[in-house]
Amino acid sequence: MLWVLLLCPLFTVWAQSPVPAPPQSKPIAVVGATIHRGDGEVIENGLLTFDNGIITSVDRADAKVSLKDHTVIDATGKHIYPGFIAPNSQLGLIEIGAVRATVDAAETGDLNPNARALIAYNTDSQVIPTVRSRGVLYTQTTPEGGLVAGQSSIMQMDAWNWEDAAVLADDGMHVYWPNRQTYNWREGTFGKNERYEEEVQQWVDFLNEARAHCDNPDAPANLKLSACCRLFKGEQRLFIHADQAKDIAQAVLIAHDAGIKVIITGGAESYMVADVLKAHQVPVVLGPTHALPNTLDTDVDQPFKTPALLYQAGVQFCLSNEGFWQQRNLPFQAGSAVAYGLPYEQAVKAITLDAAQILGVADRIGSITTGKNASFIITTGDALDMRTNQVTHAFIQGRAIDLDNKQEVLYRKFQAKYQE
Repeated sequence: MLWVLLLCPLFTVWAQSPVPAPPQSKPIAVVGATIHRGDGEVIENGLLTFDNGIITSVDRADAKVSLKDHTVIDATGKHIYPGFIAPNSQLGLIEIGAVRATVDAAETGDLNPNARALIAYNTDSQVIPTVRSRGVLYTQTTPEGGLVAGQSSIMQMDAWNWEDAAVLADDGMHVYWPNRQTYNWREGTFGKNERYEEEVQQWVDFLNEARAHCDNPDAPANLKLSACCRLFKGEQRLFIHADQAKDIAQAVLIAHDAGIKVIITGGAESYMVADVLKAHQVPVVLGPTHALPNTLDTDVDQPFKTPALLYQAGVQFCLSNEGFWQQRNLPFQAGSAVAYGLPYEQAVKAITLDAAQILGVADRIGSITTGKNASFIITTGDALDMRTNQVTHAFIQGRAIDLDNKQEVLYRKFQAKYQE
């Protein structure tokens, strides 16, 4: 028993996430890398300097920039990318999907506009470091469930608590559009959702009721209705989760009539209504490329082709992956889109600057630009290629991030066992 008690603290330490990095203490220069700025521009043999968490210069290595008092990182032959951004994720809300006590991604009921994912975000999650080690440094932690799931927030992934992690609190409201079909799990068959029109009308009625409440300064207190007021003021975005072309078009038109900024999330068939999306300037948070199509008569590789089709149609989009731990594969989702016609730097942009613009944080993150936060990664290979992706350094707001994680610890443990 004494030995067990002595060993318990040791196991507890192993089970903790890395300690958040301290603030940047002196200027740093990264020299010799290929800089993928995130806006489509590439600088070979580049020079990147930053101080106090802010990028101070982006140039070629032979530029006449004083590096006096700088700590110099030689990155010759390596690559620099902006920190990747994972929209529509449940990172920090779910720890183990099969253990209900660790799942805090949804509230009960259909209408929960006042639910805030922000305050449920767990900075001590052991999943976060595993995602961070693949270059994903920011996430839009997003609620699920019901018709109106609640409000998401943009979080940086190295912090002591959710207050420190928040980059943009309550950036958007999330609506999960009703399905036109229902699925019978016992028989394994699809059927028509007879309540579809009723469920859509429920959303429209709630929207009208919320607008009336927000327009009336003498209205009695109502948390659910008051939570929608920022939508009508244009201070918050409306993320509508919809995949079918008909649903996407209907949702866009309803939001347009209500004067609300709308973003389609999921958008499996968004390429079919690209003209509607472009006409109304509606961006898309596109679902994963590593997926099967929604219908049996769709090309099996359609999810891989959709990013290139939206790009060709002039529709702004960013890429997302489903779930929480799966976010570590986000850069590889972008890489697969490249194989199916999306230009490489556009794929980088789809998980950096385009994501930042769609989420409303492009003034601070999303590209390697002077004056923005020094949030970027250094890799020894192509960050979008799972065979060569190896992140050697990561910085969030100039802070050097510990890239170790539970999976790396387990790898070293069992590697040592079999080397014996």
